[in-house]
Amino acid sequence: MSSLLRRRYHVDKQYIKDTFKCIADCDMCGLCTVFKGKDPELAHEDYISGKREYMDVSGDYK
Repeated sequence: MSSLLRRRYHVDKQYIKDTFKCIADCDMCGLCTVFKGKDPELAHEDYISGKREYMDVSGDYK
């Protein structure tokens, strides 16, 4: 993996972590429900790895 791809991987992964933070209040949050019980990083793995665009992956969870 080239250094540019590694950087993008880490930037995209951090974006998902920052955007979908677990607030440990499952009754009020709903992220687990939105991502069908998956961790947001796992749900967006195709985006993080560069296989699919963010909006395409997000469309899987509408």
